[in-house]
Amino acid sequence: MSDDAPSPGESLVTRTARALCDLSLEHEEGAFLGAEEDLLARLAVSRPTLRQAAKIAESERMIAIRRGIKGGIYAARPDATDAIRTLARYLRLKGATLADIVSMSRLVSEEAAALAAGCANRRLRARLSTFADAIDSNDDRRALIKAEGELARLVAEMSGNPAIELTMAISYSFGMQEQEMRLYGDPGERAQARNLQHGLCRAILDCDADVARLMMQRRSQAMAQWLGGKPATTP
Repeated sequence: MSDDAPSPGESLVTRTARALCDLSLEHEEGAFLGAEEDLLARLAVSRPTLRQAAKIAESERMIAIRRGIKGGIYAARPDATDAIRTLARYLRLKGATLADIVSMSRLVSEEAAALAAGCANRRLRARLSTFADAIDSNDDRRALIKAEGELARLVAEMSGNPAIELTMAISYSFGMQEQEMRLYGDPGERAQARNLQHGLCRAILDCDADVARLMMQRRSQAMAQWLGGKPATTP
């Protein structure tokens, strides 16, 4: 960058923030990228521009700004929690509901269940077996909601697909606090939810992809009904 004039369609601050992110990706997480004076010279921008850009890159968790003797800018990385939180906030601003999310993620969840049935990772399979053994102890509403999230994350991890992991994490994390008073308030709903958990776990542990997919489909249909939406239909 030779001056502070922004290119068409992109402000200089935005361009500088992108440059900081790119610089971060060239290094390992935690690596020192430079002091402010170093980066002013490297990026050829003014101090106000660099500081505004650094705030943007920091908010995206691509850099970390440290003060003091070892102060400067360091490489950082966002994690899945950051991504989920950002996407959930965006969806809420757009007026999305948990019913919308369940409907959107239904096919992804079914694919995750089928892939999980083929998981050969002994550690993950042992975790699922342990989860299955504790299903009937989750009789109150809060415990069951927590168990639903745990099962979703485990099935997603067993799928071996990071895109599926992210989608399911959003699905089961989005709006749980808002919907908590509506979910599993009825003992019959809780019993049905536990039965569906048993069926899904059993199918995955039996390595039966077709039944695992069917059980996940039934879970989505039940969730849609409990949330007041229309039951999902088989494509």
